[in-house]
Amino acid sequence: MENLVEMLQELKIPFAYDHFAEGESPEPPFICYLIPGSDNFAADGRVYFKLNEVRIEMYTDFKDVALESRLEDVLDRHEIFYNKSETWIQSEKLYEVMYSFDMEGLNNG
Repeated sequence: MENLVEMLQELKIPFAYDHFAEGESPEPPFICYLIPGSDNFAADGRVYFKLNEVRIEMYTDFKDVALESRLEDVLDRHEIFYNKSETWIQSEKLYEVMYSFDMEGLNNG
């Protein structure tokens, strides 16, 4: 998880795990990231290789291709294969661009 935080710091925009506390949400753009699950590999009856599912949700008040490119450059530099999706959240008047990928967990092998 430290590597993930270090990667997000490279963007120099606010980010938080899962959500910002009520009333503390910054103005867009900002990022929420979470680790909603895992896809671990078992060997000899134990978790042998930890693989975490990661989601990075980037929120902007307009379609920001340049910021998306910056985030994708960071993921590419760290050799992360990702999938991307996008949605308009009408109630919040925000675009959400979500990047999902798997990231190696700690203490593998």
